[in-house]
Amino acid sequence: MRIILLLLLSFSTLISHAVIDGHKYPFDNDVDEKRFSVLAEQLRCPKCQNQNLSDSDAPVAADLRDKVYELILEGENDEEIVDYLVARYGDFVRYNPPVQKNTFFLWFGPVLMGLIALIIIISITRSGKKTEPLSAQDLKRLADLKAARQNSEQKDK
Repeated sequence: MRIILLLLLSFSTLISHAVIDGHKYPFDNDVDEKRFSVLAEQLRCPKCQNQNLSDSDAPVAADLRDKVYELILEGENDEEIVDYLVARYGDFVRYNPPVQKNTFFLWFGPVLMGLIALIIIISITRSGKKTEPLSAQDLKRLADLKAARQNSEQKDK
């Protein structure tokens, strides 16, 4: 019984591994492993554009995963790691870039376009309702046109 207990304890003290894309990244503790996994999910591959670092098979994504692993082992915090990658690849490596001058339209463009579309729809629907009643002269002309059309349809039969 003691041997089984010792074996179980020895397995629980093994180094934890983060496995991404078939590569093992060994960490001394579970906190760093979780940080690595979260960062690999939150950072975008510069080549693939719609995949994060953990999903991408691109060589640049593998390089970035290795760099994130290296920076975590050096003791850098998450903000410093993201800042390092943003300095080299721009805000594109973030899935949620900060609101800045160059990302203003990215954040508020859809709302602005929606408001413009709403204004256009309202103006079109209101302009269609502003019809004035026909004058007596217009009503007489309309009646004459209807009568002429009925006469021409009867002649064609």
